[in-house]
Amino acid sequence: MNFEVCATNIQSALAAQRAGAHRIELCSALDVGGLTPSMGLVRAARASGIPVHVLIRPREGDFCYTEAELAIMLDDIRLCRLAGAAGVVVGALTPEGLLDMPKMRAMRAAVKGFEMTCHRAFDFTPDPEEALEQLIEMGFDRVLSSGQSNSAFEGRFALKKLVEQARGRMAVMPGAGINAQNIRQIAEFTGAKDFHFTGKRKVFASGVRNIPGLEAWHWESEVETIGEIIKAVV
Repeated sequence: MNFEVCATNIQSALAAQRAGAHRIELCSALDVGGLTPSMGLVRAARASGIPVHVLIRPREGDFCYTEAELAIMLDDIRLCRLAGAAGVVVGALTPEGLLDMPKMRAMRAAVKGFEMTCHRAFDFTPDPEEALEQLIEMGFDRVLSSGQSNSAFEGRFALKKLVEQARGRMAVMPGAGINAQNIRQIAEFTGAKDFHFTGKRKVFASGVRNIPGLEAWHWESEVETIGEIIKAVV
């Protein structure tokens, strides 16, 4: 099995490495679903020795991007290569919720020599079976999905169907709400071999008061929680 930790800072990246995770999905702004992190953070996480896959998402909100936003994403992919990332995590949709094939193909063409994951934009598609085949045809390595539900546990029936449809041609990676209490059941029911989770906790700054929009806390993944999740299923 492969375990991917979603990390938003260097502390989380180091915790993932120490706990035995196989790779990191590195992002920022987790509270809005994740945005592209700084290249400084990518380089620092890369130095930890664990493979780093970088989220390519230029803004919060939907996944319908303009040509100007696509240009930014393509430039970020180039910078990730220079920073030593092992892969990128992307997704783009049309206003109807279909995979935006021209933009997806453009990003696929920009990814040479490292891995590519489709993020949870996939969960908005009206026909996930068709979208899965499109990703396979484009050569994606994996898709992150909650089975189009609020959590991977709730979406386990859809995830099982996707794993069976993929037949090993690409990895279907459950994510969203995975913890030590449910990962074994999700794994055994769906047959998935890749799993995505944060293992995070809130870290508060001592003695610093909160100001609206400037909260004195942040998320960090912790070694103990990540280790508990991994041990629950291996």
